[in-house]
Amino acid sequence: MKVCIKCKKSLSPSNFYKHKQMKDGLLSKCKQCCKEDSLINRQKNIEKIRAYDRKRGNRQSREYRDNLKEKYPNQYKAQTMVSNAIRDKRLFKEPCERCGENERIHAHHDDYLKPLNVRWLCAIHHHQWHAKNGEAINK
Repeated sequence: MKVCIKCKKSLSPSNFYKHKQMKDGLLSKCKQCCKEDSLINRQKNIEKIRAYDRKRGNRQSREYRDNLKEKYPNQYKAQTMVSNAIRDKRLFKEPCERCGENERIHAHHDDYLKPLNVRWLCAIHHHQWHAKNGEAINK
């Protein structure tokens, strides 16, 4: 059993998040207190958080990603390969090829079977490209 430093309840270790830097490997606050603190912090800083979310782009839900993976395996694999290549510094984001913008840049695939062959477009031009040309081949 472990006592939460915030609510002072004695709870089983499964009610605490793992934390490598803590002596016992568990965070001092229980999961419930962490969630409450997180919610309070979000409400207190909502404008700052929304601005950050807008800057980094929308994040899809797990259900959406799982559906995408099942329905469009080539698209999912191509997007994952691009993300991994960027992370591993084998591929680097470039400015939008249409306007030169450096914010909210997307890797656009003309063909999902050529996953690292991408063109860099800002979110606006990426949307416009798909509105005009439809989906890429081999989706």
